Order: sequence, then structure tokens, then C-alpha cells
Amino acid sequence: MPGRVVVDQANPGAHLTRIPIPGISTATDSSQASVKGKVIKKGPLVSLGDEDFVLKAVVEDEESVRSSSSRNGSINMILFGGLAKDFSEAVSLGEVVVMTGFTVGKSPTAHKDQLHPCNLLLSGDDACLYVLRSLSPSVSPSPTAPKRSSASEVSKPAKVSKYTYVPLDDLKPGAVVNVYGVVVFFKQPYKTRGTDYCSSLKITDQSNQKVVCTIFCEKLEDHPKIFQLGDIIRMHRVKTQAFGGSINLLNTFGFSVVTFDGRPESAVVPRTSSKSFHFEPEDERAVNELRTWAAKQDLLPTTPRVHLSSVQPQSYFDLDCQLLWKAQVDGACILLKVWDGTRCTHPLQDFTVEASAIQGPSSLSRERSDLAVNILVFDNHAEIAKQLKPGDYLRIYNLHATTGASSVPCSSGGSGLNQVAFHLHGGTSYGRGVRVLPDDCPAIQELRRVVECFPEDDIFNESAIMEIWGTPPETLDDARGCSATERRCDHALQQVTLAEVKQSVPGQLFHVSAQLKSYQPRPLYQALKLHCPKCRAIQEIPDDDFLSETFLEASKAPGRIAEPWLLSESLLLPGDGPKAPGRTLSIHLSKELFGERKSKDLIYVTGATLEDVCQLAAAYQYILPVMPSGGSASLMDLSAPFLFRGNKRYYGCKQCSQVSVKELKVDGSEEINEEMIAEAVGVKLLQYCLVLKLELQQGRDTLEVLLLRDAETFFQVSLEEVAANQETHNKISKTMDFLCPPGSRLGETEFDNLDWLSDWLPSIEVRQDGLVVQVFDGRS
Repeated sequence: MPGRVVVDQANPGAHLTRIPIPGISTATDSSQASVKGKVIKKGPLVSLGDEDFVLKAVVEDEESVRSSSSRNGSINMILFGGLAKDFSEAVSLGEVVVMTGFTVGKSPTAHKDQLHPCNLLLSGDDACLYVLRSLSPSVSPSPTAPKRSSASEVSKPAKVSKYTYVPLDDLKPGAVVNVYGVVVFFKQPYKTRGTDYCSSLKITDQSNQKVVCTIFCEKLEDHPKIFQLGDIIRMHRVKTQAFGGSINLLNTFGFSVVTFDGRPESAVVPRTSSKSFHFEPEDERAVNELRTWAAKQDLLPTTPRVHLSSVQPQSYFDLDCQLLWKAQVDGACILLKVWDGTRCTHPLQDFTVEASAIQGPSSLSRERSDLAVNILVFDNHAEIAKQLKPGDYLRIYNLHATTGASSVPCSSGGSGLNQVAFHLHGGTSYGRGVRVLPDDCPAIQELRRVVECFPEDDIFNESAIMEIWGTPPETLDDARGCSATERRCDHALQQVTLAEVKQSVPGQLFHVSAQLKSYQPRPLYQALKLHCPKCRAIQEIPDDDFLSETFLEASKAPGRIAEPWLLSESLLLPGDGPKAPGRTLSIHLSKELFGERKSKDLIYVTGATLEDVCQLAAAYQYILPVMPSGGSASLMDLSAPFLFRGNKRYYGCKQCSQVSVKELKVDGSEEINEEMIAEAVGVKLLQYCLVLKLELQQGRDTLEVLLLRDAETFFQVSLEEVAANQETHNKISKTMDFLCPPGSRLGETEFDNLDWLSDWLPSIEVRQDGLVVQVFDGRS
């Protein structure tokens, strides 16, 4: 439904969070909020074209004005389209209004009118304005106001605006217009000296007139999503300005932008960060007409993008690639390790960075490592690069393949005069910049097919693994016996000595027969960790004391959840004593699951302690603890489990998750599982892993190895069960006691009595000098 004005006696937006006007800021989450105020100023209705209007008014927070002398009690609001026209006809000075579905912007007139530094923008389908006529009975309609019906009547919804688009050769200075165009030049957004990002582009249309557009937005995602020359762009409410004898365009109040792929054969799919936008069959027709015209004018790129395999020294080019990892070199430079599935044929400079500075998997498979290149990103682009995540698909514009000395030290030494280095220089000349491409971008599909043909990297981050050691050895309680079944070695790798392993080149696989001298950590429960299969981060499992405190703090969060897709029931629990107040525990059920007779499969709880959740987990299949946030449901901090199932606890990755609690959609016969729930709330599931350091001995030779990837095969257990079940944990303890009995270190017992591990450690892989990082089951 388009934006509308509603005359109401009731309390509209009761399910939303009411925000006082002085509390409004650009950081305000307006999606679940309302603002109430009295209209104290009302400007004229200005026509921007056929059925497109704009109106400015000022509303005042009466309570804030009475209690404080702050000027922030009054704020400008700008209304657009049919909403502006309805407001002009239906609302008088002095009437009280409630606004929902608005956005918050910075007020450019705050220093002049001495009002709130922000303004409220109401446009699009979500915007709504309620007139509380019954709350201001003393206000009489102005003599010129049109006659209205009874107070409970709802005004007729505003007609959907038919936007008028001005050809680029008809632009006149000083107007606010809507335009379509084909992008013939663009610069990626860059940080200004203020709080905004600025992007600039040049567009043309069938009139062959070229117009420069400059866009200022505080958020990167609000800028046009332009990927290449020839893309189609539609802009609403841009202001025309005369500059240097030509007309330029500048974004203004209510600015809206949508872009489209410019290739005639591609689908007409709008690219925008706006939650709601106007798009009709007329718009699709306009896009296709511009595509056809642009193709005939040779405005589309005629050559494919350059691959690393075809790069020539001293050239500038655009590169599509995938980010493997990144590292901060200094305040003005970031190193990106990228690849596109092809090999650069020229010798490359390699650079030295601290291992602790690397974000992402520093250990790559041999195939990826051989094809990866380093890119140095400088100055203003380093700010953008800080927001990139390993795994992102990138398009880097105006990348320079340079030779010669670099400001970053080379790991191989020398001047690098005959070696190629890739630099993304500072500035925005020639459209220089870097942009993340979405997974469904047509231009990236070929690259995805290429890189996915290569084997995945090892799922563990070596630098993270090495950071977790530090637990001093302890003596285990005496628990004899072994429950493991006998296994035989049946792979074809040749057996070698530990001395031969230590002298080998990294990357080889070996079969060894050795004794287990010692292992760490002790106690064994400290070896169980959490790791993310996407970013390879490894973290400790928090203890119950920490979790109890986290849940207790979350249970005190104010507010309530009013999601339309939830059924809620609250219980008042008594306190622990006369001085301890009671608390409210709320249980929420999904309406869809309730209708599918799956109400016990998943419940959401607020105000619950860790003990409460554990008790509820005995009666329900999955428990999802949530907190109120502006009337919506939000997850707790991901340091704590976000999901419970019986004794099992599921954690999420802070870096890779994009949390947003949404209703879980299931078919009638579909079984709910933790992967489905994690996807519904935007969480990347962490997995359990076992990180165990073993010291092997063979005669006088010793070697430290890590047991990581095949720990479940080694111990014949599920690590998820180990975390939830003490009996399964004890099975690992008994296995280790059998292989390395308590008190069996040198000097305490005869070492010759220890068991040999030719069957228990079938294969090892050398990954670093002096350290065998991975022990695995070579038979699999």
C-alpha cells in the first residue's frame, strides 16, 4: 500500500517503540519506531511533476518542550508523493500526528532554523502518518481546510505516484527531477572530510546529452550499486545545478536510486538497498529501451575483464577475484591476498607481514597458494578494504601491475626490479576503487565456477591453533583400561622414521610407527574448541559461570517483543527472597509452526536464565533465547550459545554471522534442524573440533604433532556428543590413558613399556619447518 494519512482516535503504532523527538539521531532504527508530535509549521505543497509532490512541516514534542529548553524538541519532516498531497489537504496546524515508516537524515538547515540536527523523511510504501484528532479537541480546523468526515474515518489511500522522468537534454537549473540514464563513467564511493561518502558518475540517454551526478550519503550501501560501464541507473529527486556552463545533478531530500545490469540479454533485476521502491512495467520498458539504445551506441564494454594469466607489466586493468585473506601493513596500506583461478606468468614480489596481522586462513592449499597474488591497497581505498571479509568476491578497478621497489618490505629481499607487484593507488582517478560483488551477480558466476573447481583449504587456521597453547601439563586421575577397538593399518604409504620426517620438504605425506611420549592439554576437556568453517577462526568454549552471568544480564533487558509472526505468553517468576524482585519469563511460539502442529519443535524465550533454558530444553526440541530490541526479537551476544537442543549447545561465528531474527519457514513434512534455524536468524554455525598436541618418540628422536581434522575418526566419537555427554568424553580419556598412562613421562616409568602407534596414527603431513601440523587417517 502506498504511503497514506490516516485519521484515528485510537493509539496507532502501539506495537512500535515510541521515540521522543530529542532522542532521534541518524543511528536510530526507524523500522520498528514511531514519533509523535504537534504540527507547529506547515509549508506549501510543491509539485515536482505529474502526481509527485513534496511538502515540509515542523512537528514539536510537547512533553520535551515543556520539560526542557532544548531546541531539539522540534524537528523538520519532509513528505513526498501522494503522502505530501494528503497531508496538505487533511492536516491543520496544531493537530497531533504520529509518524511511522520514516527514515532519518541530517538536516542541512539546522544552523539556520535552530531546530533538531536531523529531519524525518516520509516516502515510499512503508511511510504512514496518523492524525490523532481526538487528542486535540480544542483545535478547530482552519477556515480554508476542506471538510472532513467523522474522526474514526480513514482517508482514502493515496494514489500510486506516476513518476515523470525528464530527458537529460531538457534539464533546467534549480529543479528537482527524476531521471533515467546509462552510466558512461563512475567513481567508487570515497570518504569525505565530513561524515559522508561521496560518489560521482556521468550518465547519458537517447538525447546523447551527458550529465555529471554527485551523490553524498552517510552509508556506503545507500550509494548506487554500479559494477561496470553501461549499467542503467534510475534516480528520483535529484536537484539540477548549473556549473561551468552545463547542468549537474545532486542528490537531495528523499533521494532514491536503483540500478540495473546494462546488458540486453540479462534479466531486469533492480539493485538497491532501499526496503521499498517503486517499480512498474513502465520502468522495465524504460530499462530495456535504454539497453537496446546503448548497445547500438557502443556504450557497453567490448572486451572481457583481464585475468591474472594475461596481465602485462606496467598496465592498468580491472580485476574480478576472490579475497583469500588480508593483513594491515600500516595505517595507510592493507595487503590483500586474492586469486582468480589463473596463474600470473610473470615473477611476483612477495611481501613480509606479521602472522598476527593476517585476517583469514593464512595456510592455503598448494593449488591456491600457487595461484594467489598480493595486492597493496593504499590511502582512501584502505578504509574500504578494512570492511572486506575473506571469501568476498571483488571487482578492483584501475589496478596497476607495476615493477620496481615497493614501500613494503619484500620477503625474498632484493629490489624487485624485475618482479611484478599489484598496487591500487590512492585517489579516485579513472574510477579507481574496490567493490564487493554479490554472490548472484551475473558477472561473477564464471569466476565462481573456476575457483570452486579447486580443493578447499584446510578447515583450520594455523595461527589461531598455535595461539591456544599455554596450558601446563597436569597429571590425570588414575583411570586404567581402554575401550577402543583394534584397528589395522591398511594404507599404501611407505613407513619412515621420525628423523626422515623432520628432514623432509613441507607438503609430503608419511606413515610412521612411534611411541606416544606425552600429550597436551591436560585436562583433556581443554582440547575441545569451536571453529568456523568459513573464516577458520578457533575459539574457546565458554564455561557455565560466564554463560550464567551473560544470560542473567540479558534477562534484565527492558521492553517486550511484538513480532506479528509470534504468539507470546508471559509468566511472573518469584524472586529468591524479600529483597530480590521477581522477573518475567516469556515464551514465544511461531504462528506457522503452531499451525503445522510443531509448536514443541522450536520456542523462543526472553527473560530466561541459563538454568531456565536448560530446564525448558527437556520439554522442547529446540530453544532459541532472544532479547527485545525496539519491539523486535534479537539474539543475545554470540559469545553465548544461540540455540539449545537437550544437552547440546550451538554457537555462532561473530565475524561471519549477519544476525536478523526472522520466522522459520517449513513444509508440513519437513523436519526442523539446527542448520535451518541458523539460516533463519542469519548465524554461521560454529563446529566442535579437538586440538590435541602429541609428542612422539622413536628411539632418541622426538616430534611434536597436532591431531586436528580426523579427531572423530581417531577416537571413533562425535565431538558434538563429547561436548554434551560426559560418558562420551570419558571414552577419549580412557583412550589417551591407554596410549599414554598417567605417570608415564620419562623418569617416572620405563619408556619401553609404552604402546607403539603405527595403527593409531596412520599418516602425518608435514606443513611447517620443525612442526608436523596435521595428523590424519590416511586410509580415508
